[in-house]
Amino acid sequence: MAATVFVSLVDERQEYHRLQAGEARAIGTRAGLLVEVQFAENNPVVQIHQSFARIHAPEAERPAAIVIHTITGEGLERVARNAVAAGIGWVVLNRRVGYLEELRRQRQDLPIASVTPDHLEIGRIHGRQVRALAPDGGLVLYVQGPADTSAAQDRLLGTRAVLGVRYEWKVLNADWTGAGGEKAVAGWLRLGSAGNRRPAVIVAQNDAMAIGARRATCAHSPEWSDVPVLGCDALPEDGQHRVASGVLSASVVLPATAGRAVELVAGWLRSRQPLPAESVLSPCSFPPESALRRR
Repeated sequence: MAATVFVSLVDERQEYHRLQAGEARAIGTRAGLLVEVQFAENNPVVQIHQSFARIHAPEAERPAAIVIHTITGEGLERVARNAVAAGIGWVVLNRRVGYLEELRRQRQDLPIASVTPDHLEIGRIHGRQVRALAPDGGLVLYVQGPADTSAAQDRLLGTRAVLGVRYEWKVLNADWTGAGGEKAVAGWLRLGSAGNRRPAVIVAQNDAMAIGARRATCAHSPEWSDVPVLGCDALPEDGQHRVASGVLSASVVLPATAGRAVELVAGWLRSRQPLPAESVLSPCSFPPESALRRR
């Protein structure tokens, strides 16, 4: 009987997570694994219940590993510890979580690791895009995801490192959704002093928030419609189309990680050799940075 890998993703309505699911299933099929994907409806309680259902299943029905893109930034440490105690591997996607090192020491016989895009490099790409589109400095209106996530922290850090002190900053927190990005920016614009500050560029940590931020700024001041807006994900059905149509000025291609995680688990099942603690996948600018400079 084929080994099972349970893949827990955030929300089927998000193109990135649909892409993650498709890659995980495809690689699982090639490796002879049964890959079970569930989406958590962007609800951490749902994700916890779904995970515990697999952990507390009869031993013969438990997955070999749980591959999980956690909704909360802390990475569901209690759930992870329960999984490992039940003899189930634990691979975290797109997060840096401190508890993995201890779990790896405790259970060297299990596949325990993280697979993540290079979030610092995503931030550095954003910084170079800002310099190309707003070379004279000015106000960077920056919309980040939940501040407790390592992804949001690292992307902001990378952008700040590239831009230095020549630019002013206003950092707003949102929740990775278009509605969240729009609400965060609209709330800031309602402040008396903020409403008169035209941004030199708007940067959001994903395309959905970028679109929401653009909606808010255009509703506030239609003449701001030409402010460059940068996002991240650059998925074929949405982000790349938005760049091609001019709604976004640029984005960053976010590599899928779930397929690589399933591939690592498949390798572990064959060899029983420990996984690398962290696998980091490289992002790239969309369009390429050289093309952006020519605009």
